[in-house]
Amino acid sequence: MSELTHIGPDGAARMVDVSAKTVTAREAEAKGRVVMKAETAALIREGQAAKGDVLAAARIAGIMAAKKTGELIPLCHPLPLDAVSINLAVTENSVEIHATARTTSRTGVEMEALTAVSLAALTIYDMLKAVDKTMRIEAVRLTRKAGGRSGDFSAP
Repeated sequence: MSELTHIGPDGAARMVDVSAKTVTAREAEAKGRVVMKAETAALIREGQAAKGDVLAAARIAGIMAAKKTGELIPLCHPLPLDAVSINLAVTENSVEIHATARTTSRTGVEMEALTAVSLAALTIYDMLKAVDKTMRIEAVRLTRKAGGRSGDFSAP
């Protein structure tokens, strides 16, 4: 088993020292979905949700969340994000969420992309929970990363 990077020699939690790492371009993509009743998805498509534009709110929430990742996840480095994009697609019974985060830094942006997807999904849920309590947030996962010492990754 490799050394645990967030545990110091004394066994206490610590933030990993990345000062010796090279500053490089890094990118990560994450995906997820909110599954709902077909009638609920129709409300989004038709712009009829009582709380307003669900997709616009989810997009803004995802971007804002990515920017706050270092404040939300213990020991996560705050990163200067170069770009965050959120793409949302309404299907017959879901909203598919795809986030991309980019930085030029010493550590990766996987957590930022995952946080963006998660908060976009929670925002969709919040805006529609009055009409569909059966919604499910599913399949939040890292799908791709590029850059850094561990190299590139693409989910199968």
